[in-house]
Amino acid sequence: MLTLGILGSGSGSNMQAIMDAIASGQLLARIGVVLSDQPEAFILERARQAGLPTGVIDCGGFRNKFPEDAQKATADRLQEAGVDLVCLAGFMRLVKAPLLTAFPERILNIHPSLLPAYPGMAAWEQALADGANESGCTVHLVDAGMDTGPILAQARVPVLADDTAASLHRRIQDEEHRLYPETVASYWARISR
Repeated sequence: MLTLGILGSGSGSNMQAIMDAIASGQLLARIGVVLSDQPEAFILERARQAGLPTGVIDCGGFRNKFPEDAQKATADRLQEAGVDLVCLAGFMRLVKAPLLTAFPERILNIHPSLLPAYPGMAAWEQALADGANESGCTVHLVDAGMDTGPILAQARVPVLADDTAASLHRRIQDEEHRLYPETVASYWARISR
C-alpha cells in the first residue's frame, strides 16, 4: 500500500482532504508521518488527532531557509517511516538536495494558481491584482525551483467580478481539496506499475 509523508507549515487543509480521501476509499494509501517546520502549526494537531506520527523540522532558527542538514534529517525521517511519496501541503520552504535526491520525482506540491502563472506566495492575490479572468490550482512535481516542476494536473476557477482575495482563495481551495488526492492516486498508479 502507498505510504505518504506530508510536509506542511500551516493549517493542513490539504492534508485533511487527503485523509478524507483515504477514509472514503478514494485513495488507497496511508500516511506514514506528518512533519512541519512550524512547531505550533495546526497541521500537527490535525495529525495528532488522527493518531498519525508527527515531527518538527528543526531549521536552525532560519525563517525561510531550509538548511541542508534539516533536509537530510527530513529525508531520513521520511525514509524511516517507509514513505513512497511526499506531499507538500502548504509547506513554505524550498525543497532542494538532499531531500530531492532521496525522493526523485516522488515529491508533489499543490499550488493555488494555474502554473506557470503566479508562482510563489499569495498567488490568488496576484491573479486579482493582475485582472485575470481565471485562476485555479496546480499539482506538480517538485524540483529545485519555486513552483517550476513538471505539471501533473490543474483545475480552473473563474475569477468573479465581486471576488475578494478571501472568496477567490476559498474557491481555489475547494478545487485543491478535490484535485490533490485524485492526482496523488493517479500519479502513484502510473509510476508504481
